[in-house]
Amino acid sequence: MTQHVSDVMTSAPVTVEPQTSVTAVARMMRDENIGAVLVTDGERLRGLVSDRDLVVRAVADGSDPNNTTVADACSDDLVTVGPDDDLSRAVEMMREHAVRRIPVVDQGQHAVGIVSLADLAIERDPESALGDISAARPNT
Repeated sequence: MTQHVSDVMTSAPVTVEPQTSVTAVARMMRDENIGAVLVTDGERLRGLVSDRDLVVRAVADGSDPNNTTVADACSDDLVTVGPDDDLSRAVEMMREHAVRRIPVVDQGQHAVGIVSLADLAIERDPESALGDISAARPNT
């Protein structure tokens, strides 16, 4: 049975505008218990920022997180999939581009979800270490 990206993706992803501060995004990630936020400019997907991006591209550089915008920290060379794409396509894209998360966009390039390596591990191999860890309650 073919599975689609929509079967495992996180729907209604958290989005922010490019001018949002790194501090505000970090707080959203903490409060929502998520590791990535999509950056949108109106309806258009502009980028993805992960917790690691915030650390490596903003904090480690010594930038003031209150005055640094998420546009300065996000990945903007995105790989995307559609909700009706086969799940195997998402796996292939993650491997090919060495990414852990892929935005899911509809035909109009509007962000409708995000699929993560953890989502795939829980779905495809729940007994694996990654699947088990990903399904566990957060330790925060």
